[in-house]
Amino acid sequence: MRPFTCVPLLVLLSLLSLSTGKKAEKGFRICAFNVEKFDKEKAANSITLHFLTRIVARCHITLLQHVVDPDGEVIKTLLSSLNRYDGTVFNSTSSDILGKSPDDMQQYVFIWRHNAANLTKKHQYQRKDSFVRPPFVVQFQSNKTLIGDFILIPLHSEPSQAVQEINGLYDVFEEVSSMWNNTNVMFLGDFHASCGYVTRSDRKNIRLYTNSSFSWLIGELEDTTVTDSTNCAYDRIVVHGQTFLKAIEPYSGKVFNFGKEFKYSKTKVLELSQHFPVEVRLKASGLLHQATPLTIILCVSVVARFLLPVS
Repeated sequence: MRPFTCVPLLVLLSLLSLSTGKKAEKGFRICAFNVEKFDKEKAANSITLHFLTRIVARCHITLLQHVVDPDGEVIKTLLSSLNRYDGTVFNSTSSDILGKSPDDMQQYVFIWRHNAANLTKKHQYQRKDSFVRPPFVVQFQSNKTLIGDFILIPLHSEPSQAVQEINGLYDVFEEVSSMWNNTNVMFLGDFHASCGYVTRSDRKNIRLYTNSSFSWLIGELEDTTVTDSTNCAYDRIVVHGQTFLKAIEPYSGKVFNFGKEFKYSKTKVLELSQHFPVEVRLKASGLLHQATPLTIILCVSVVARFLLPVS
């Protein structure tokens, strides 16, 4: 056998990429999607369910909003579809049933890849006077991210109360960051933070705008809506602090136009939602940081045995 000197770790990564047939993507993707009344009827539509499965499967963690699932069967159907899709196991956690109108009760649902993150804490915000659908706050830990532990605060605002509710997110931030001793916080969801619901002059009344510690990763000029009649940045992602901001891939905050990406007609897209998902990618923790030198040597040695010819 040819003497073994050194095989770059890149060989191992390349082989893994080739074995899955997929191009390796950089970073850890967090997504938020207002699915608009994702109920039993929508879940029973095999085409719509497949669309949603493809969208959620792209992400390591996904926040779904406007889920109508009082008995848990809707999310169970989606998880079953996800687990069949690429062989990855997905987990979920759901909020209380939230709302003030009996005909418009909703849930927040987080779905994540089992091998990518661990849910370590969850908390249903209780001040219902501040929100129609109070945030369901979660904390995740992931060895695949540079940041490690982080908190996600969702909001699907009531359009007529958008300014008040977005401003109220600061109070949620203060409560959970103190309770869990963690200021690595991301806010995400359909804030209705644009067009007639939140104007430029309204921003002076929203602490997530006036406090420079918060960074808005989906810009004011983005369009998160599907229809041609609207051009509004309703759906947003905001992070707190420089530590979290530096742990995010630059310019990765974006709108995911799944109609264009998957070549779906606008009619088909609208059957799922009038919103596009928004997403951001966290920087991955380096493989060299996750593995001991001995582990790396053993992995490379295994690859070398299969690559190097026998003389």
